[in-house]
Amino acid sequence: MNTFFEYFNKPLLKVPLLFGLLTGVLAFFYFLGLYLLNVSPLGNVRTPDFGIHIILVCYACWHYRKKYGQGWMHLWEGLTIGYVINMTAAFVTGWLIYLFVSYIDPQVFQNYLQEMQDLLLSKKTELVEQIGEEEFGVLLNKVKENQPSTLITDEISKKFMLGIIPILLISLFFRRQQPQR
Repeated sequence: MNTFFEYFNKPLLKVPLLFGLLTGVLAFFYFLGLYLLNVSPLGNVRTPDFGIHIILVCYACWHYRKKYGQGWMHLWEGLTIGYVINMTAAFVTGWLIYLFVSYIDPQVFQNYLQEMQDLLLSKKTELVEQIGEEEFGVLLNKVKENQPSTLITDEISKKFMLGIIPILLISLFFRRQQPQR
């Protein structure tokens, strides 16, 4: 059991896991802020919470380079830090939102499903022209069949896709290699 904890005591894993946990909790607070302002907290209005991810990935790369890398950091270290933070945060946020809509206020999820159905129905003529009546019916049924547990995988997949370019750019910006002698 000691070797298990020693594995997670490496700075390259410990730093991003802690920053990822912090990022996930802060993103959930953003969700709660939207909820308290009576703005639908599920949907595209939550996309700016990715700014929290970007800020904390930058800070974590700077912190790792300064404290553990003695001023040096390879590109792969930056990428590792960025993706571990991003995925940990998405996992934590997804689960916290799932628990919120399952146990505290299930109406939030029901309102979200209704908004998605209303959006599809408002664009029905355009969608039917593009994908056909049968596919539109399938799409509408899939929206109706959504469960709160889909929020977890949705959060992880969205944050993964949103994070590819910014994490690469942040890693490139913060990398600094020792000169060859």
